[in-house]
Amino acid sequence: MNTSSANVRTMLRTYGKQLTNAKRLARFRQALGTAQPVDDVARQAKRRELVERIAREVIENLIVSSTLSPVVGAILGQMEQEFGHAFVFDYPVDGTDVQILRETAQGPLEITGSERNRIMRRLWEITLSKVDDTML
Repeated sequence: MNTSSANVRTMLRTYGKQLTNAKRLARFRQALGTAQPVDDVARQAKRRELVERIAREVIENLIVSSTLSPVVGAILGQMEQEFGHAFVFDYPVDGTDVQILRETAQGPLEITGSERNRIMRRLWEITLSKVDDTML
């Protein structure tokens, strides 16, 4: 599946508009006194699911694209700060899983094995944190 960064930006913009409309509707209902009591655990579960879905989209589409949004820049910056060097994330032409390349003086070097798993796990954690921090 090939998704352009424009499609992802459109999806995120649409999500933002829907979120704004939902807040307005909730304030309106609360003002009328007809607001339904919302289960806090259910709200947190829905938020967590939404954060994970957006984080997955960020990793699958924006990290490997050439355009650098503020969120992606912050994620990559934190990765570089923690690991001491920059990474390049790329999908190979044959359609296999994402490749992680470390930029070295000799050129890009592919990271594999347990180090790759550690980097992907940390990328997921940082992305979840950044998406959660930027959501209302």
